[in-house]
Amino acid sequence: MSGKYYPNNWQQYKETPDDFFEPHTFEEVMSWKVAGWELPSSICCIIRANTHKGKIKEFVYQKHSAAEAKVAALMNEGVEFTVCTDEAIHFVSPNNDDEHYYD
Repeated sequence: MSGKYYPNNWQQYKETPDDFFEPHTFEEVMSWKVAGWELPSSICCIIRANTHKGKIKEFVYQKHSAAEAKVAALMNEGVEFTVCTDEAIHFVSPNNDDEHYYD
């Protein structure tokens, strides 16, 4: 194995008493990890697209106009994609005939 080796200290965590760890509710974790994203000020948005081959491609844009052009191109391709801005995360799917689409 090349590079540095960092040992896995799982045994230390296993032997640590439960009261050492602070419990968190599901709502706290969702608020902290899911709703607490931040993009650098130099990034307009991030787009992740599911290709027809089952791969995921990520695109990062600094300019709003370039991101809009990519969204239009992905919509024309008919693939599912997610757009993340500093204000919201949107999922776009061409499969709007699914019975659960509006749930």
